[in-house]
Amino acid sequence: MRAAVLEAYGEPLAVRDRDPPTPNPDGAVVAVEACGICRSDWHAWQGHGDWADDDVPIGQVLGHEPAGRVTATGNQVTTVSVGDRVVVPFNLGDGTCGYCRNGHGNVCTDGWALGFESDAPGAFAEQVAVPQADYNLVGLPDGVSSDAAAALGCRYVTAFHALAHRADIAAGDRVAVHGCGGLGLAAVQIASALGASVIAVDIRDEPLAMARDAGASTVVDASAVEDVPAAIEGETDGGAEVSVDALGRAETCQNSVRSLRPRGTHVQVGLTTNAERGEVALPTDWITRWDIDVLGSRGMPPSRYDELLRLVADGPLDPGALVTRRVALEAVSERLAAMTDYGTDGIELVTEFGR
Repeated sequence: MRAAVLEAYGEPLAVRDRDPPTPNPDGAVVAVEACGICRSDWHAWQGHGDWADDDVPIGQVLGHEPAGRVTATGNQVTTVSVGDRVVVPFNLGDGTCGYCRNGHGNVCTDGWALGFESDAPGAFAEQVAVPQADYNLVGLPDGVSSDAAAALGCRYVTAFHALAHRADIAAGDRVAVHGCGGLGLAAVQIASALGASVIAVDIRDEPLAMARDAGASTVVDASAVEDVPAAIEGETDGGAEVSVDALGRAETCQNSVRSLRPRGTHVQVGLTTNAERGEVALPTDWITRWDIDVLGSRGMPPSRYDELLRLVADGPLDPGALVTRRVALEAVSERLAAMTDYGTDGIELVTEFGR
């Protein structure tokens, strides 16, 4: 099969012929029909993460947002069959630990990060192997295409888990979203669908226009105002109930915290860059003074994907509306490079894998 392999950080991925995977007794193999191209892939491609012992090894097949059809299963698999349409979570749990059994498989301590570690080759490939298929594979409703499922990727599931499960937003909440890339736009669309009033922040016209289309009631051009938190405070009559940093820069993280009203909640979903190296200084005394909650969120438990997929199948959420480009496997490196200077808009997918 053909796969895009990381051979040097920051250099074009090499599209190579590799042996196709075979399933473990508890696993399955999925023929990839679509795979999202995500900023997390860009971080991996750049070699970020060494500050947290989390850098991706050379030789890795990248890609962590696949959807497709099951082509083979191990002899222990009972809940999925060859031919089933599925989406593959990037945060794969072992299904047996206390976190998995209690509905928190996204933080499984013995799990796998698809596309980011050597024992979990990724989905910029014609096929991908999935361990613990009964726990990890999620069947797709008839009304959800592979493109839409790949667009969910890690961005929609992370944003949904952050807003619905971690921050527990309610109808009428004011939610600020800092950074309107794929993750931020997903957060805008989800918060709006859950009944919140959304303020979207970015520095470029196209992402802000897409944020309006995704449901933002107000947009703030951060390049045109001197004080983003003050602008949000003015728009919300005192600050947001929930504020999300979807970019991971020190400035956006700090702005997010400062954008909150008393007893507000900051949610960190964006990963830091080489400039921050995993650490951002926050106004600790201010957080203490105003009873501010600070939450982290990554992925979503596979056991709760049905909540999000119902919203997609029934119509309130439309990840396909954020897809701006579909490319072949050979074009992945170009699209990753475009992310370096924030030269992408919306969600981009790989949909052509063969020659």
